[in-house]
Amino acid sequence: MSLTGFTGSAQYTFENQFRRPLGEVLTEIGQRFQVRLKYDADTTGLVLPYADSRIRPYSVEESLTNVLMPFDLKYVKQNEKTYKIKPYEYHRRTEEDGRKMTAWLSSLYSDKDSWEARRDSLRREVRQLLTIDEALGLRVESQPHFSKVRKFDGYTVQNFYLETLPGLYVCGSIYAPVSKGKHPLIICPNGHFNNGRYNAEQQQRLATLARMGAICVDYDLYGWGESALQVGSEGHQTSKAHVVQALNGISILDFMMERKDVDPERVGVNGGSGGGTQSVLLSLIDPRYTAACPVVSLSSYFDGGCPCESGMFITRAGSGTCNPELAAAFAPRPLCIVSDGKDWTNIVPENEYPFIKRIYGFYDASDQVTNVHLPTEGHDFGPNKRQAVYDFFIATFGLDRSKLDESKVTIEAPEDLKSFGENGEHLPANAIRYQK
Repeated sequence: MSLTGFTGSAQYTFENQFRRPLGEVLTEIGQRFQVRLKYDADTTGLVLPYADSRIRPYSVEESLTNVLMPFDLKYVKQNEKTYKIKPYEYHRRTEEDGRKMTAWLSSLYSDKDSWEARRDSLRREVRQLLTIDEALGLRVESQPHFSKVRKFDGYTVQNFYLETLPGLYVCGSIYAPVSKGKHPLIICPNGHFNNGRYNAEQQQRLATLARMGAICVDYDLYGWGESALQVGSEGHQTSKAHVVQALNGISILDFMMERKDVDPERVGVNGGSGGGTQSVLLSLIDPRYTAACPVVSLSSYFDGGCPCESGMFITRAGSGTCNPELAAAFAPRPLCIVSDGKDWTNIVPENEYPFIKRIYGFYDASDQVTNVHLPTEGHDFGPNKRQAVYDFFIATFGLDRSKLDESKVTIEAPEDLKSFGENGEHLPANAIRYQK
């Protein structure tokens, strides 16, 4: 029987590896499993080899995994009938992945000694991966420059700028109580909320803590606020942001600890979202902190969606770790985790909190870690999150609850909180200047 000139009628054959357009395969999966697929990725022109063999008739999720993986795409389940197709995210996994991670980590240590061996290794490796010691070796030994003190109802505000690397400056503001004596200090790295450290909610929190007796300091994210005058907003989308923000946090704590009105036994760190991720990192690499409160940030399946949080991939430490384990390294010192039901902190009460509490138990200090969970709330630094912060520092640092009144706070205009002017007209002569 001659097959000369034979051409099969099948469009997809072994010779072309049974290739089909990815979009066509996804449409078929949606129809087969009666689910809706939403797209945050472009599938135009993508062709999938061995397409049909990747579909599992018993599982929509296994099918989606199999057809998306060759293109570095993933799905996110939004509800029982809806899945979003997205590019692979190195910093985000699934809730189930988070549960598996904490279970695996828990198996690595069973008592204080085995935990501390792990903890010490994590600290060393995180420092190496972050390259923070290299950055500290390049740091400029300089003194901060201060603005005039502005006086308000029960607190003051003073701006500062500090050269940390040659020609590179960090700007921030110090909120202080008007009362005399030694006060607790709280370093407050800000997150990615609107307007950064000029945000009204940021000012409310720091000023209220100051009215109650704490000295609070916030500072610009790298590439945000006045930092953008030097490196542009795109500077924030680089791994350098991860390093420089940690360097800035250490450098600010250095000069603040020299103040005669700071109590070195009461030093806290508190931030929300990306500021919460920074808070955990600072609490890990700087032993001077005595209390920590990360807000809407701590997750076993999300490392932080910005290079300033995960750009140096520090979760490779210890053959694999996550922010809850890094936060647990703070034991047995007081730690408050604020979480909510509508972001990546949604499973904290059932997963991350028990995981951390077990480690605190190695020190007989389970009561030193707390979780305030707000199941109906989302990702913000709203009144209930701020109240959780106030309650924690009142209990931990002995702040004056009678001065807790946010209505007494004056919200300043952004220009009042700046050192270099709106367009950088007051930048120091040696300052790096961003060129578009």
